[in-house]
Amino acid sequence: MATALTAALGLTGAALATGVMLQPAGAATTAIPAWPSATGSQSVSKTIEVSGTYDGGLKRFTGSGDLGDGGQDEGQDPIFKLKDGATIKNVILGTPAADGIHCSGSCTIQNVWWEDVGEDAASFKGTSTSSVYTVYGGGAKKASDKVFQFNGAGKLVVTKFQVADFGKLVRSCGNCSKQYKREIIVNDVDVTAPGKSLVGINTNYGDTAALRSVRVHGDSSKKIKPCVRYTGNSTGAEPKETGSGPDGTYCKYTASDLSYD
Repeated sequence: MATALTAALGLTGAALATGVMLQPAGAATTAIPAWPSATGSQSVSKTIEVSGTYDGGLKRFTGSGDLGDGGQDEGQDPIFKLKDGATIKNVILGTPAADGIHCSGSCTIQNVWWEDVGEDAASFKGTSTSSVYTVYGGGAKKASDKVFQFNGAGKLVVTKFQVADFGKLVRSCGNCSKQYKREIIVNDVDVTAPGKSLVGINTNYGDTAALRSVRVHGDSSKKIKPCVRYTGNSTGAEPKETGSGPDGTYCKYTASDLSYD
């Protein structure tokens, strides 16, 4: 049963090696894992390209030079660029973090921590409908807008992650020049207010978002929207929000999939 479930969530490679256990819907709130301490630091002035597996040993990486302005401008270069099939693990991204991590195709981001999200924490840009992007463990803080920007095609699975003080946890690109149908799964995560929304999807392109075992902290009034629906476009115009909440077709979750404390 566990094997079938993990396969259904697209958790492969490094994520499977860590022994994923799906949490039951509405699981009791548990302690949020502590953030790691950096083992060292490294300044990065030019994007590090990764193929295969890159283990950062929990060093803190920060941008400098062209990667060092710490702004929110679109089109910044990332600290790390992952080639199709690459894995990055045990990395802390400090400030400034430029545009974080870019995945050119399927990738695994394991135990990566963003202390102060710059433009975005990670962007997923694969063009194949079979691309799978796995975020397993780690966390992000201080994202004035998006944590994960889903521009490409395929499936994004976020598991055992924690986020605090953010705009959106995952946004399916609302106005990219080329659009795709995208699948998003958020499972076994801790969310700490303030925040605006967990997932934003484009229903006109057939996007779906499934939420399971989401623990929300410090938001008893439930201001954080779990799933927001938009009509996306490929013209660059601001996408139109059309609704939010579970609908069984695009936003796939029930009240029992979220707990609050």
